[in-house]
Amino acid sequence: MADRTAPNCHLRLEWVYGYRGHQCRNNLYYTAAKEIVYFVAGVGVVYNTREHKQKFYLGHNDDIISLALHPERVLVATGQVGKEPYICVWDSYTVQTVSILKDTHTHGIACLAFDLDGQCLVSVGLDSKNTICVWDWRRGKVLAAAPGHTDRIFDISWDLYQPSKLVSCGVKHIKFWSLCGNALTPKRGVFGKTGDLQTILCLACARDEVTYSGALNGDIYVWKGINLIRTVQGAHGSGIFSMNACEEGFATGGRDGCVRLWDLNFKPITVIDLRETDQGYKGLSVRSVCWRGDHILVGTQDSEIFEVVVHDRTKPFLIMQGHCEGELWALAVHPTKPLAMTGSDDRSVRIWSLIDHALIARCNMEEPIRCAAVSTDGIHLALGMKDGSFTVLRVRDMTEVVHIKDRKEAIHELKYSPDGAHLAVGSNDNSVDIYSVVQRYKKVGECIGSTSFITHMDWSTDSKYLQTNDGNGKRLFYRMPSGKEVTNREELKLVQWSSWTCVLGPEVNGIWPKYSEINDINSVDANFNNQVLVTADDYGLVKLLRYPCVRKGAKFKKYLGHSAHITNARWSHDYQWVITIGGADHSVFQWKFVSDRKSKEALHIAPQETLCDSNSEESDSDQSDVPEMDSEIEQETQLTYRRQVYKEDLPQLKEQSKEKHRAMAMKKRERTPGSGVKLHFIHGYRGFDCRSNLFYTQTGEIVYHVAAVGVVYNRQQNTQRFYMGHDDDILCLAIHPLKDFVATGQVGRDSSIHIWDTEMLKPLSVLKGFHQLGVCALDFSADGKRLASVGLDDNHTIVLWDWRKGEKLSAIRGSKDKIFVIKINPYCSDKLITAGVKHMKFWHKAGGGLIGRKGNMGKTETMMCAVYGWTEEMVFSGTCTGDICIWRDMFLVKTVKAHDGPVFSMHALEKGFVTGGKDGIVALWDDTFERCLKTYAIKRAVLAPGSKGLLLEDNPSIRAISLGHGYILVGTKNGEILEVDKSGPITLLVQGHMEGEVWGLATHPHLPLCATVSDDKTLRIWDLSPSHCMLAVRKLKKGGRCCCFSPEGKALAVGLNDGSFLIVNADTLEDLVSFQHRKDIISDIRFSPGAGKYLAVASVDSFVDIYNVMSSKRVGVCKGSLNYITHLDWDKRGKLLQVNTGAKEQLFFEAPRGKKQTIPATEVEKIDWSTWTCVLGTSCEGIWPVVSEVTEVTTACLSNNRNVLATGDDLGYVKLFRYPVKGKYAKFKRYVAHSTHVTNVRWTHDDGLLVTVGGGDTCLMIWTHEAEGHREARHCDSEESDIESEDDGGYDSDVTRENEMNYTIKALSTNVRPMTGVKPHLQLKEPSVDERPPVSRALPQPEKLQTNNVGKKKRPIEDLVLDLVFGYRGNDCRNNVHYLNEGTDIIYHTASVGIVLNLTTACQSFYIEHSDDILCLTINQHPKFPNVVATGQVATSPSIHVWDAMNKQTLSVLRCFHSRGVCSVSFSATGKLLLSVGLDPEHTITIWKWQEGAKVASRSGHTQRIFVAEFRPDSDTQFVSVGIKHVRFWTLAGRALLCKKGVMSSIEDARMQTMLSVAFGANNLTFTGTISGDVCVWKEHILVRVVAKAHTGPVFTMYTTLRDGLIVTGGKERPSKEGGALKLWDQELKRCRAFRLETGQIIDCVRSVCRVKGKILVGTRNAEIIEVGEKNAACNILVNGHMDGPIWGVGTHPTRDVFLSAAEDGTVRTLCVDFLYVESFLGPEGDMVAIGMKNGEFIILLVTSLKIWGKKRDRRSPIQDIRFSPDSRYLAVGSSESAVDFYDLTLGPQLNRINCCRDIPSFVMQMDFSADSCYVQISTGAYKRLVYEVPSGKHVTEQSVIDRITWATWTSVLGDEVVGIWSRNTDKADVTCACVSHSGLNIVTGDDFGMVKLFDFPCPEKFAKHKRFLGHSAHLTNIRFTSGDRFVISAGGDDRSLFVWRCIHAPH
Repeated sequence: MADRTAPNCHLRLEWVYGYRGHQCRNNLYYTAAKEIVYFVAGVGVVYNTREHKQKFYLGHNDDIISLALHPERVLVATGQVGKEPYICVWDSYTVQTVSILKDTHTHGIACLAFDLDGQCLVSVGLDSKNTICVWDWRRGKVLAAAPGHTDRIFDISWDLYQPSKLVSCGVKHIKFWSLCGNALTPKRGVFGKTGDLQTILCLACARDEVTYSGALNGDIYVWKGINLIRTVQGAHGSGIFSMNACEEGFATGGRDGCVRLWDLNFKPITVIDLRETDQGYKGLSVRSVCWRGDHILVGTQDSEIFEVVVHDRTKPFLIMQGHCEGELWALAVHPTKPLAMTGSDDRSVRIWSLIDHALIARCNMEEPIRCAAVSTDGIHLALGMKDGSFTVLRVRDMTEVVHIKDRKEAIHELKYSPDGAHLAVGSNDNSVDIYSVVQRYKKVGECIGSTSFITHMDWSTDSKYLQTNDGNGKRLFYRMPSGKEVTNREELKLVQWSSWTCVLGPEVNGIWPKYSEINDINSVDANFNNQVLVTADDYGLVKLLRYPCVRKGAKFKKYLGHSAHITNARWSHDYQWVITIGGADHSVFQWKFVSDRKSKEALHIAPQETLCDSNSEESDSDQSDVPEMDSEIEQETQLTYRRQVYKEDLPQLKEQSKEKHRAMAMKKRERTPGSGVKLHFIHGYRGFDCRSNLFYTQTGEIVYHVAAVGVVYNRQQNTQRFYMGHDDDILCLAIHPLKDFVATGQVGRDSSIHIWDTEMLKPLSVLKGFHQLGVCALDFSADGKRLASVGLDDNHTIVLWDWRKGEKLSAIRGSKDKIFVIKINPYCSDKLITAGVKHMKFWHKAGGGLIGRKGNMGKTETMMCAVYGWTEEMVFSGTCTGDICIWRDMFLVKTVKAHDGPVFSMHALEKGFVTGGKDGIVALWDDTFERCLKTYAIKRAVLAPGSKGLLLEDNPSIRAISLGHGYILVGTKNGEILEVDKSGPITLLVQGHMEGEVWGLATHPHLPLCATVSDDKTLRIWDLSPSHCMLAVRKLKKGGRCCCFSPEGKALAVGLNDGSFLIVNADTLEDLVSFQHRKDIISDIRFSPGAGKYLAVASVDSFVDIYNVMSSKRVGVCKGSLNYITHLDWDKRGKLLQVNTGAKEQLFFEAPRGKKQTIPATEVEKIDWSTWTCVLGTSCEGIWPVVSEVTEVTTACLSNNRNVLATGDDLGYVKLFRYPVKGKYAKFKRYVAHSTHVTNVRWTHDDGLLVTVGGGDTCLMIWTHEAEGHREARHCDSEESDIESEDDGGYDSDVTRENEMNYTIKALSTNVRPMTGVKPHLQLKEPSVDERPPVSRALPQPEKLQTNNVGKKKRPIEDLVLDLVFGYRGNDCRNNVHYLNEGTDIIYHTASVGIVLNLTTACQSFYIEHSDDILCLTINQHPKFPNVVATGQVATSPSIHVWDAMNKQTLSVLRCFHSRGVCSVSFSATGKLLLSVGLDPEHTITIWKWQEGAKVASRSGHTQRIFVAEFRPDSDTQFVSVGIKHVRFWTLAGRALLCKKGVMSSIEDARMQTMLSVAFGANNLTFTGTISGDVCVWKEHILVRVVAKAHTGPVFTMYTTLRDGLIVTGGKERPSKEGGALKLWDQELKRCRAFRLETGQIIDCVRSVCRVKGKILVGTRNAEIIEVGEKNAACNILVNGHMDGPIWGVGTHPTRDVFLSAAEDGTVRTLCVDFLYVESFLGPEGDMVAIGMKNGEFIILLVTSLKIWGKKRDRRSPIQDIRFSPDSRYLAVGSSESAVDFYDLTLGPQLNRINCCRDIPSFVMQMDFSADSCYVQISTGAYKRLVYEVPSGKHVTEQSVIDRITWATWTSVLGDEVVGIWSRNTDKADVTCACVSHSGLNIVTGDDFGMVKLFDFPCPEKFAKHKRFLGHSAHLTNIRFTSGDRFVISAGGDDRSLFVWRCIHAPH
């Protein structure tokens, strides 16, 4: 029988032939040690040319495709392909991993680059978005990520002269990136007219923002900033693949085979044409260059590396070569010399010397080569070709001997016979041909038996037989040389095979995993001498197995290196080496074979580390060389902690069931009960599946866990305190080295780890987001800064945390099997060990990953515990067989027998160790495990008198041990905690039930006692008085599910799981009687009240039996229920039974006969029940939760005073309801402590305590009942109901509008007008009638446009600069006006512009980096960050900008995933953190470290809109969020956000309303303003008082002054004598002073307030900003703008710089008269203004007085445009009714219509008069431009007439002259308005994307060049030049703002 272990010998990679030149670039460099670094397949190679040595980096598991060299040139970064690709940073000197970067990219990593100081690394992914990532590579952390481009990116580089700038290039683009915060912001390179838009392949950055790039056509493009400034034409003949910058200049390499050197200014120095050199050839293509000093490295497409010395550049050295294109399949070894021959699809055959590591011969064939063989004498080399032919060459000089083609399909295998006489050739034609060598290869035989292609062949040693394998997995034998098939297997028994390369046959069964495809092993070769076998497979693994290996799934050693499939593997002739060749990677690997004799000597050399350890003895077989597992461990490994429903799923489930309950919500529901309960004591300790979870704290208390509670137990006072932060089973606990903090990990879908302090019981940090299902092991590092954790997911992920920051430092998949322990090395916190099922691994941290190596021991045992010893290398682990293994580094030194059965726990002392095992013995050892110093057996006999209970059995299995305070603390599997005195006595401190569910619970009728019975087959009596101990216990023959005391308390009835029940004496627990009438579980048992005459026994058989207790006879049976019985209750008289069943039936039976009764619901309530433990019926319908499909209410119990109903459910919640609970979904108080289902709840006889038992968590919890009187705020009271009530919340139009606001995202905007028709740039041009002859005798073409600055020289406008902005966004934003610099400046925003207004000079300055509307603004109040402002915007993936208000520098940009927009931002007290709230459906709340751009924490805030979230002004961790019907109080713990809902019930009749604003006071006071005008005052999260009607309307804004604590509030209110919309309050909100805003509005609505030194700044909904003086209450209006509805009308004065605007808010403002909508235009003299209204009316005002001169209404629909003719005679009015009316003004103010233009195809958009007032041109909504005569209204159609008209103005967006203003991406949105300058040289346009663009006029070519100006939000409605073209005025629709741009004219 062959040995089933892996072979002892191993392979070591010695040489790799080849270089990856295909599909990769810039991957070849000199290191600092002048070695060459490059990669091939999955291996990084460091090649020393002087010594001709190679070193290998083997940390990747797939093809490497990118490489970057660190600026210090020692470290290398490489990136790979794969589903989850990662980047390794490694040291080229030691070839060890320094850091692993993972979890961000998919598909692969295409490019890498280090920045100048080597701190950051940038990577580009191969995913569809070509994601760009910037890493802090030492920490393995992503600093920023952004989608790179829609198409492939070929190169990326840091700008080495400017910090935080990068350049990337690729298919048809180049982008210039800047890194700010966590945002990478690109600007596309502008090719302009200098060069063609084309693919850029490589780039290099130089000084002064200059970038050089190589293009696909061979030119070099030179960029300055983002603009192309010049090109170097024809630098190469075709594409430039590589560019390398060095001190002397630049080197470029191209597809033309040339390398060119350039100086620093890109002037050519020299050219090296490699095609012309000795080694060159036609078609050589350069992929990579590296220039260092006088050496140049060149890598080519065909896998060669040249080294060129500059001064002797005609003679490059060829230092490495390999096969190139296609696949590499052919491999043969020379029979007598150390040579290997390979042949590939590149048609070359090459001979390699295995000693010199060099290519010694190469010959090119006509066809791709697929296989090779060397004759036994080494003279001939046969090659099989892809086309079915084969060629034989002489090895000596590679001359052809013969070429034969007998087959059509490829030849896949050929072999010479051992006697050299024959050659067998196997082809894909399913046959093998035999040729005679001596007869010049004449065909002598043919083997036809296969039904598929031939894959492998072997000859027998006597050359008489041939065995073949084919693609069908058949193994056939043939007689030679005839080729007759051998079917009789007998004659084959004695055949010796000369070689074994077949993959089938009994000898190689073991190479196949147990379940596998047949074709994935490509090659096998046996080494008969050493009895080993090497295999090569499709997964890139080389495996070493013993030969023969007969059983499937043999053990092996595996080696990575080849990335994809390995096509062939062969031993060299003397078995010194193995040669393997890779198919796709074209590479040849040479492995040195180290036999077992040598490997013994080499043990002290650590094996070369790889990620997937090469020496692993992996195997697919689970054969019995593993010892039997201990039953306990077996049980534990099979435990699954999966839940159907996790508590995390509840909010979602509730949302889903919301709809059903809308109607319910309207009803008035019962209030929560007045009293509450508080957890008092827990009997239980989780020992059955956890280890080492019991410790002494600093103060000598004991900390452990049970259920979902962390318990701190004081052994002197016998009291417990609880950490209640978890909501499901805690599975592990670790203590901080200082013993004051504890870490606990729980079960959960996304399970969390809490670190909390044992004194305050407050969480310090919560770690989430990495472990699924649960956390099973934890350990702190010795310095207490790090925490290691292991998850319960299938890979048992290991994570190393910086727990205070909540940052994941590293993560890695741990093992497929369960891991029991993790320990961090106390001497070096970068190292750790894990131990578990068949697993012992030693890890060290590398960047974001961990690198692990298996412990070296013959067979891996299951480890249960492990500790570090007294030096860094020593590790001790306890096995499941009772041994202690002692390790040094990762080698097993020796084992010591310590216990019988598994060693579950060990603890290291200063001098020695203590261990505990299944045998119930605690052993003390010396520090080397040589002597056992002392043992303690845990026995009943030595139990000390002060014990709090009884030991159930001697020698219980020990699961946890800890030392301290002179004691040994022991936790057992049976749930006991014991303290062992060093001298021997044992004290029992705490105990609970053992494993198995606990269901039975009964409280004594008049004593503080309770009884429990459990599936652990025990019945126990517990003392509920302060002594908290177990009084008695009895073992039962079966587990039990229910128990009950008799009414006088003497007897106790117990129902068992086999259908029997007992009645025992309540004191001694001795049997009185027992019965068995049923087969199934007894589910409930009850004595009748009063004398206890009857006993009702309910079973799962769905019967209730009634027994007479005195006569011990069954007297009745209650039949008729459809399902098992769940609950029973008697009425007071003992005559009636109420029964609940599993089918949710409520049944009634008469006692004692058991007759079924039907009682109407109304009567049931009147019956006086002795107890109520049922869960059905009208009086408790409110206890069923909304999500009752997934959770059952398992138990209920009514207090004896009948006020409070306590329930327990499947999710572990204990709830209290006010009884009777009528109406669905009642409100309740909820308590979490049990982890899974609560099986029973009972009140004690005096209602003083509530006792609950948990099923899965086996614990008994005692809660004290606190009556209504004393109510101090406590954190475990959480009052809620499953559905939010809809009745309250309040209503206000403004709030509703703000809540329902749908913010337009500019990039997605659509037309503001309902247009129809074909866009102008898509219309076909109609040829004009008279194409004019070139020399025209006609009059010269008149000017298109009358120009009015005739005398002056005309100058075109070059640029626009934002000069003034009128407007402020007040109507739907809040808290967005602030003082800066002690009140000298104010800051606010409108559209997408942040505005700083200096109050003394009245100058505005602008921040214009946002791409869309700003929604929120805040300032940093910390003195360290003066004038730092944060603004958040609308967008699909919006960003928050943090900037300096004075110099407008962007300090940080935070890209966030709040889809839709950011609606609130707030800085923390220190100013370092920023809080943001999103408009996404989850209303995500995120906290940022804004300086680094790092996200600290994020979580969904609320289902409904959050309006404001603000940090407490004195805190960096606490903040409050308010919104639609909610207020939440948040704490930041590490990286987790914990929140509490505000508790309102502390004040009678207070109800949750919509909260709008928040302010803060001292001593944890919080004030929130509500929609009703009240202000709520909160202490922590409890409501303490309400300031009623602080305002009469909603309180929209509150501001806390940090200096004096005064609070300003602003609301919506009618101004009156007493009150106003603005009030100033004292610190407690008790006294106030009101201010009136003299705005003249009927209702003032304040949206923003701010206060500084005696002044209050107010922003109103009407877009005014007002400053109010506190002393004199004087108002000073600083800013006003339009408030509602888009602005449509803008008219400019013909001569002065004055303009008017009109908007849908009914106002006209001369930057004011109240009116209604829409277009306005000033008369030509500037003395009149005409205004068109939305209702079809228009009026004419006199400008000087704004008095009405005349008005008229002839139309019913909005007036879209209105114009005076240039001669002031006519007024043209265009409306939506598709008509233009003409009015003659000379007839006076009665305004009679004299004519109108008809048959206009759609509504009128713009109108322009001609200069002579005879024509008008109209642009319409159907994209048509029409011309009419004035005043006749006749349609002009002749093009010749139209072409001659000179227009007075041009505002049309249509017409041939302006086709160029339509851009490519206007498929949804339009150009909405335009205006030609008075000089006639420029046109400005406004569009639906909110852009202002400046073009030359006319612009008849499509997509004309332009400049764009951002600032407005979506939809510009109007744009005009002022007189003299000094300014452009643009009006925004959505943003209700007017922008004034100053025109910059070109110089003369």
